[in-house]
Amino acid sequence: MKKLMVGMALTATLATAVTPGFGSIGGNQEKAYAAATVTYKVTASKLNVRSGAGTTYGIIGSVVKGQTLSVMSKSGSWYKINYNGRTGYVSSDYVQASGTATPPAESTTYTVTASTLNVRSGAGTNYASIGSVTKGQKLSVVSKSGSWYKINYNGRTGYVSSDYVQASATTSPKLVVDSFKTLGNAQQVILVTADNYDTKSAKIQTFEKVDGKWKQVLTANGVLGQKGFALSKKEGDMESPTGKYTIGTAFGRYANPGTKLPYRKITANDVWVDDSKSSLYNTWQQKPANGRWRSAENMDIPAYDYGFVINYNESRTPGKGSAIFFHVGTNYTAGCTATSKEQVVSILKWLNPEKNPVIIQSPVSELDKY
Repeated sequence: MKKLMVGMALTATLATAVTPGFGSIGGNQEKAYAAATVTYKVTASKLNVRSGAGTTYGIIGSVVKGQTLSVMSKSGSWYKINYNGRTGYVSSDYVQASGTATPPAESTTYTVTASTLNVRSGAGTNYASIGSVTKGQKLSVVSKSGSWYKINYNGRTGYVSSDYVQASATTSPKLVVDSFKTLGNAQQVILVTADNYDTKSAKIQTFEKVDGKWKQVLTANGVLGQKGFALSKKEGDMESPTGKYTIGTAFGRYANPGTKLPYRKITANDVWVDDSKSSLYNTWQQKPANGRWRSAENMDIPAYDYGFVINYNESRTPGKGSAIFFHVGTNYTAGCTATSKEQVVSILKWLNPEKNPVIIQSPVSELDKY
């Protein structure tokens, strides 16, 4: 069973969902809207509740089998829930929805159109007014019952007439990968960008296609070769290659941290051959050399505590560059791409060879090539 977001006691149905921390009526609207009769129950013995919609996000708690969740919306294969007064996310694979309605995508805003609109304690004009909202204000809508919206109002449950509220779809910001034309069947992308060719500082972003739409998973700082990106990579130039590459073997000096990629544990004898004149150029080998190469890079070093092979120069063209990895590091590299150990492990756990992951490395100005 997949590991997913963990949480403690959640509350009843969608009808009781409350989104905390929104201005006078929830200024940063919670775009939930569904029939108040739908219930969402956990089917896994224990289900992780995470801080974001993905397994790379931190665990903030857990829920248990049979527990009823307060679902606010759905994003891809994740439910956004109210979890002990916080916002959490759980995988929909382990939640059973009972009823005909489903929570909406997070793509609707609810705006007050009346100059002043009463907020009532129940769904009807016969209920007492507990406050008011004004024209242009955004509402945190939990559900709809007849002609009334159930909202989060200053931490309380309130109701407003839908006659004086405009619901409008919002367009999600376009992601950079949405414009890429060369991804083929790749459903996971690691994007490494730099401001120009000469900088060693990089931005690392990961994206995953969920239900046919790209979602951003992670953003981190990273580093490139000491001299930045290469216009044309050469052995020993201290530059990182640009381009789109598939992802090879994961590796590390310790046990597999949980990656689905093929994993190889490094030993003291492991080297990567960088001798352009050797027939084993740009391959992983073991010492002793016995005349098979004149130079090779030692793999048993802290930078390679964890990482994966970037499938660069697979034809092993002499002098074109070797040993191009994604690994641990925060200063600069000899031609690889690096980031913190925490981020490397997080990306390794996220990568799934069944989703045909690729890594794209490019100056920002040349992203239109992809």
